[in-house]
Amino acid sequence: MVLLRPAALATLMSAAAGGGRRRGGGWGVRRCRDPPGVLRILSLPSVPQVRRCSAPPQPVIAAKQPFPVELKAGKKYAWCACGHSKSQPFCDGTHKKAAPGISPLRFTPEEDKTAWLCGCKRTRSPPYCDGTHKEEAVQSAPLSAQP
Repeated sequence: MVLLRPAALATLMSAAAGGGRRRGGGWGVRRCRDPPGVLRILSLPSVPQVRRCSAPPQPVIAAKQPFPVELKAGKKYAWCACGHSKSQPFCDGTHKKAAPGISPLRFTPEEDKTAWLCGCKRTRSPPYCDGTHKEEAVQSAPLSAQP
């Protein structure tokens, strides 16, 4: 185990965060580029550093019932996983600003069919509805505020 004096530890942490002072006089700040919620160990010579990121964004409930959709075989679809899309149940790119840590689920059906796509975003078999929307936690939750 390596023991460091507080000043040495501050120097190491500063180096891990993007280096020491910049010409402008401020300390460098390094933004977390990992997906939110990831705990990453940075490897520095003989001393591992830990960097914590904020909690991962959670999807919002877009609807409290599934969406019946006619799917075409071989066509590519992007199911909205964040709940912010105005084109439910499909992605319109809103997640890029509203929920940057959540990406749409892309899928291609193998056959033409009518499918029930999840609207509550809590399904355990995305993008298809599994009945989770019937649970009290979903039914009592507020719907997302669509601007």
